[in-house]
Formats: sequence, C-alpha cells, structure tokens
Amino acid sequence: MFKGILIDKDDTGYRATITHIDEAQLPEGDVTVDVTYSSLNYKDALAITGQAPVVRKFPMVPGIDLVGTVAKSSCSDIAVGSTVLLNGCGVGEGHWGGLAQKARVKGEWLVPLPAAFYPKQAMALGTAGFTAMLSVLALERHGVHPGQGDVVVTGAAGGVGSCAVAILAKRGFRVVAVTGRVAEHSDYLFGLGAAEVLARSDFDRPGKPLGKERWVGAVDVVGSHVLANVCATTRYRGVVTACGLAGGMDFPATVAPFILRSITLVGIDSVMCPREHRLEVWAGLAKDLDLSKMELIAHEIGLSEVIPMAAELLVGRVRGRVVVDVNR
Repeated sequence: MFKGILIDKDDTGYRATITHIDEAQLPEGDVTVDVTYSSLNYKDALAITGQAPVVRKFPMVPGIDLVGTVAKSSCSDIAVGSTVLLNGCGVGEGHWGGLAQKARVKGEWLVPLPAAFYPKQAMALGTAGFTAMLSVLALERHGVHPGQGDVVVTGAAGGVGSCAVAILAKRGFRVVAVTGRVAEHSDYLFGLGAAEVLARSDFDRPGKPLGKERWVGAVDVVGSHVLANVCATTRYRGVVTACGLAGGMDFPATVAPFILRSITLVGIDSVMCPREHRLEVWAGLAKDLDLSKMELIAHEIGLSEVIPMAAELLVGRVRGRVVVDVNR
C-alpha cells in the first residue's frame, strides 16, 4: 500500500481525496518508480478541482510531473536504482501520475535526472521549466536573439512565466514581465532578472488590430485578449510563442499583425514532445538556468496540502512553482 491523491467520479459526484492505494491497482507500464517529489501545476489544479475536463478516465492519480528512483524495470534503457524524471506524456490525464508515492509508467517517457539537479530542483522546474525552455528555444530557432529588443513574458509570476523570465535573463535577453499584481510581484520579478514590469490590465481588454511596435519576441501563457494584444504590439518579423490559456482558450485577434508585420505565432506543447527533444530541453535547463533563482521561484508543500492549494492556484493566489514532497 502507498499514499496518493485519487480522483474519482460517479453518481455521487466528482471528488479528489488522499487515500491509501494498493500497488496492484497501478496501471500497466514497464517501469515502477518510487516517487520522491512531484509538483502542482495549473493543469493538476484543474484536474483536482474538476473545473475543466482534464481527467480522461477514472479513477485517476493526478500529477503531470514526477521524479524518483526506479524500483522495478523491464525496460532495457532504464536501470533499477537510477533516478529518473517525467513530465507530460499524458500522465495525470489518461495515465496515473506523480501525486502519489509510487508510479508505473512506460520507460520511453522517462528521462535520466541531469547531474546538475537534485530531485527537488528538477521538480521546481518540472513541466513549467520544461515549457519555458521550449518557448525560449522556439524564439531562438526563429531568429530572436539577445540585443535585438525586448522580450515580453505574460503571466510572469506563475510557474511557466517565472521560469521563462529567469531563463531569458540568464541568456542575455532584456525581459519585460507582465503580471496582474504589480505591487506584490515586482521585487520578485526583478529578482528573477526582469528589466521592467507591466500590469496585465494593459493587455487583458479588447485592443486595436495593431498597436505600437514594442517586442521582438514574446512568451505568452495567458491567451485570450492578452495574447491578441501581445501579437498586435510585436515588432516587424517578431516571434510570439503561445503555451498557456490561463486567461481563456479564445484568441480574439485579427490577421493584421501577421500580414502587415509578418510576425510568427508558434504553438508550444510539452505533453507529446518527442524524447530526443526532451533530452535537449533538460540539457538546456541544466546549462542555462541560474539555480540560485530556484530559491525564489519554488516553495515546498506536503501531499496533504495539495488539494486546498489547487483551489488557491486557480484564482491566482500562488506565485512561482509548488514542489510536492509526496512522502509527507
């Protein structure tokens, strides 16, 4: 038996509880992991609260991230006793995830823990850091480099946004951070490396098809009017990466920025990213992230605190990253 969060749905309703689970209940997979840390992401909070149809089968252990030690393996590439991490790949949605003391998964989903990280540091990054690095690599792949102009990061005080600010600053970009709580989060964002902090209220209402050219690049985690206004104010031949929907799934924009300024909008997906690209991204994080910033970005909670924290996260009252020690 092991402890974990279990989500279920039946005629009596939708519920998430902490319970003891029999190892025989674990889903199919060729690797069993003794989980040490997971994390609490926006998608996990949606799954736990039931505010969006994230969970595709019941019962379900949520948690799209995990790190731990391999306890059993029939996968030739994964050795018993090795430390591995996982983010995305549908865990916590269609396959039991990391918010429990054990997980059974496919070996092809796992990545060796980079030597640069302790397990807790890897989960301080998790899907958020992974997504942020995917976004930064996409900007650079499309020709955005330090010295060309400002790069704006929306939702900058959240998990993805915080990591994006820190990564971009470390790589030499001038970063403009956008947050809904300027007075509360400015010092935090400047500490991560932001050069300027702007209010979300400047972006979250209907705007003009084109505005003053401001950014050479953007990392947007909000969507809706914020993404539309970021596109409308991006410089000629600039690049915008879209990786989140905290403000909504809609995109109330026009084609004007695309056909008059030739901007590029790049979609970022962390769930189905191929393994070879995962290895590249984690190597980039190990190389190009100032680990001292993780002290600012992340804080730790125990498994028993996850369910109430999920509701707080969805209403914007959680800053940075939440690391979960599943053994307390």
